Amino acid sequence: MGVFFLMSRIRVYVGTLAFLAVVAAIWVYQLEPAATASTIRAAVVFAILGLICELLAYKKAARSESGSIAFLPTLASVVVAPSWVTVAAVGAATIVIQLANRRVAIKGLFNVAQVTLWVALCVLVYTQLGGRSLSLPDAPIHLPAFVAILLVFAILNSAAVAGAVAISEGQKFVDLWWGRAGVTVIYDLFTLPFVYFFAWCYVNFGTFGAFLLVIPVLGIRELYKVNWQLQQTNQELLQLMVMAIEARDPYTSGHSRRVSRNARLIAQAIGLREKQVKRVAVAALLHDVGKIHEIFAPILSKPGRLTADENAIMQTHPIKSEELVRTVSQLKDVVAPIRHHHENWDGTGYPDGLVAEAIPVASRIIMFADTIDAMTTDRPYRAALSEGQVRAEFVRLRGRQFDPHICDKLLVSAVYPLLFDQDVPLTPSIVGAGRRKAVPAPLLAG
Repeated sequence: MGVFFLMSRIRVYVGTLAFLAVVAAIWVYQLEPAATASTIRAAVVFAILGLICELLAYKKAARSESGSIAFLPTLASVVVAPSWVTVAAVGAATIVIQLANRRVAIKGLFNVAQVTLWVALCVLVYTQLGGRSLSLPDAPIHLPAFVAILLVFAILNSAAVAGAVAISEGQKFVDLWWGRAGVTVIYDLFTLPFVYFFAWCYVNFGTFGAFLLVIPVLGIRELYKVNWQLQQTNQELLQLMVMAIEARDPYTSGHSRRVSRNARLIAQAIGLREKQVKRVAVAALLHDVGKIHEIFAPILSKPGRLTADENAIMQTHPIKSEELVRTVSQLKDVVAPIRHHHENWDGTGYPDGLVAEAIPVASRIIMFADTIDAMTTDRPYRAALSEGQVRAEFVRLRGRQFDPHICDKLLVSAVYPLLFDQDVPLTPSIVGAGRRKAVPAPLLAG
């Protein structure tokens, strides 16, 4: 029932976007139904350029995303051919892209609808602010209109995607959209010269000049691709290290990756920005790396409960994890969250006995995610807790072990059931999963 309801909401959302796209396109047509041969030629040329850029987009493994700069020729088309023809050409090119990539129907419709909508609105905004086709003799650069279409693109594109994610993942739209839009707007404003350069080349050198730009476009694409591949390689190396550590204990196989996935969901549920969410996920992935130290090996392989001395040794693992992570310069910002992920809200945790707000927010989030995985994983000496039992434990220990504010937000969030859903994929760029079962045991973070 829940999945059916979710899909219904997504269909309504995509259908609404499609309706708005059609209305906007008709509006553009009614304002200026006539189209010259030069307008049609420019729209087709830029649509083909956008199509080439999109088909050459690099795929992001473990995600249903790709890296593309097709928006550059598309925005250039708006300032060279601000007409319904541009809207139609871009819409048609987007349909071709969806068919070429074999998108599922609902996703393909979403992509076509949101692209058509923002292009149509860009044409409307550009013309209504006094912008004229740059192909006209002595047509000036209308900077306010130029900047306005970039803002329309950045805001609408990020809002459409944020809306889809908010519905599918049960997050707050405003928090999610603002986290994406802020960075997107700044980034897109830096592309202003490239958009103008595309338009200028076409106006001065015609079709040949525009297609000649494919060469630098491919160069920009390769820079983006290499940068992303370097980030992906670093993430995969971290995952490999975590998997090697977890191989020592068959009962916690996949633990850190599941904790990372859940920490990401919780961070999103309480409204952290996207950049913060990503760093929380990284800290959660690495929270137990200190267990690779040889002093933990015999304890990790022990099938039964630990003695007091063994517990004392295990309580040093956050410090060992911190010491290990501190050696990597790019991970400096996750050192404190890793060290303090076993601190309790009331100050009874370890290793430093921090209290309440003194505990890093990321550490408090990891405490929830870590505890959920510990309670819902079978161990030799007890079975796993059910979702209802976990909820009861959170309520019981609210304000003692757990941040009461995060607890309150989490328990009423649409994200909460997803923390127990085996079908929810692990965090982006985190692959593989350990066995999980929802059914009983003492509240103890792993």
